[in-house]
Amino acid sequence: MEKSIDQNKEESKSGKDVVIVTGSSGLIGTEIIKLLSKKYTVVGLDKVGNPYPPAEAEWICFDITSEESIRAAMGRVKYVYGDKIASVIHLAAYYDFSGEPSPLYEKVTVQGTENFLNVLKDFEVEQFIFSSTNLIYKPTEPGQKINEDCPLAPNWDYPESKVDTEQIIRDNRGNMKAVLLRLAGLYDEECHSIPISHQIQRIYEKQFTSHFYSGDTSHGNVFLHMKDLLNAVEKTVDKRKELDEEIAINIGEPETPSYQKIQNKIGKLIHGEEWDTYEVPAPVAKSGAYIMDIFGDPFIKPWMIDRADDHYELDISRANKLLDWQPKYSLLDTLPEMIEKLKADPAGWYKENNLDPPRKVREKEKEKAEQS
Repeated sequence: MEKSIDQNKEESKSGKDVVIVTGSSGLIGTEIIKLLSKKYTVVGLDKVGNPYPPAEAEWICFDITSEESIRAAMGRVKYVYGDKIASVIHLAAYYDFSGEPSPLYEKVTVQGTENFLNVLKDFEVEQFIFSSTNLIYKPTEPGQKINEDCPLAPNWDYPESKVDTEQIIRDNRGNMKAVLLRLAGLYDEECHSIPISHQIQRIYEKQFTSHFYSGDTSHGNVFLHMKDLLNAVEKTVDKRKELDEEIAINIGEPETPSYQKIQNKIGKLIHGEEWDTYEVPAPVAKSGAYIMDIFGDPFIKPWMIDRADDHYELDISRANKLLDWQPKYSLLDTLPEMIEKLKADPAGWYKENNLDPPRKVREKEKEKAEQS
């Protein structure tokens, strides 16, 4: 049940510091609100049409592409909670895994953040946390870790928008402390990772493409469990007075599993055997991807092949030193639970990860419905 204005005013007088979360109705925003509401007064900002955040926070509608809309939303915040804000956790951004260029990266992520910062100048904000990505870095090689001072080399619109937004924050933060959390690829026990869920899907369905990879199978990306992310965000807020005026911090697992290791683990968990995977030359793989794209809508797109060799390993010593943070989970150790959930409820797992179930799963669900 949504809280009344009087209830919110009373809560604002309770002595709890105020935290703002943008993108509050998303998967990450919802979990952050649940966690931080235990010791902070949390307010969620999100666009019209998104699901409401949990009852632990007030939800205020705003359109980040409109400074007028942001001012109206923050006017509500000032009226109920005052103008002192302990931390703003800025998650709102545009993201499209198709890899296609879009003006929304500039409009939502870059210009939207600038709009938001302009409005926040009317408040006393201690800290502004931005959810960036490890994909802004220049890819490395296995065994070579990336620290926060390593070269940036974003190679598609999504990480490019994050780099541009980081600069917007530096230029417009005013007296606010800024923390740029460069996050690895997120997952949890339900999966909720686009690349991993599709990798599991291909092997589960024994798709022909599951045995081929267009890059070096010893390379891989770095990942981050949802609970470890939440812990990092909580520590960043809690330690806001101790942190530098402006700092970037890598948040991810210290070990990067290779594509082949993940393939083998999934294959063993689902089918009881390691999964044979063959490296395919990029020109051949790209031609195949174009052909499949014509006759359907496969996950593997031609643009992905150009980045199949990219490898990321994070140096997280700064997070350990400044936040006293280190991950407790790993992707390889979590895969068994992911696969267990898939086997227990294939239809539910496919739905949870926004995937089209195979015919055998659809037929089984149809039989269940007819019997009930």
